[in-house]
Amino acid sequence: MPTYDYVCTDCGYRFEEFQKMSDDPLTDCPVCKGKVKRLIGTGLSPIFKGSGFYETDYKDSKKSSASSKQETTTPKKTESKKDNSKEKPAA
Repeated sequence: MPTYDYVCTDCGYRFEEFQKMSDDPLTDCPVCKGKVKRLIGTGLSPIFKGSGFYETDYKDSKKSSASSKQETTTPKKTESKKDNSKEKPAA
């Protein structure tokens, strides 16, 4: 059952009502008993649950293949630091 949004034309009160699709729209405001209007297009919205909705959740084959080609053609540099300090024996 969808949730419908309503707005009162007299006092401007906005509220939601959980109704069946076959139910008639509400006509009276719960605050001032004035006339209400059902807002169009607010009854359905997507719900995002779980993983798979972020850019990082998908593997981009173009980017990964291009970066892997660069890694195979470019040799990796290994840095080795020379320790010029002389070790002193522990006293």
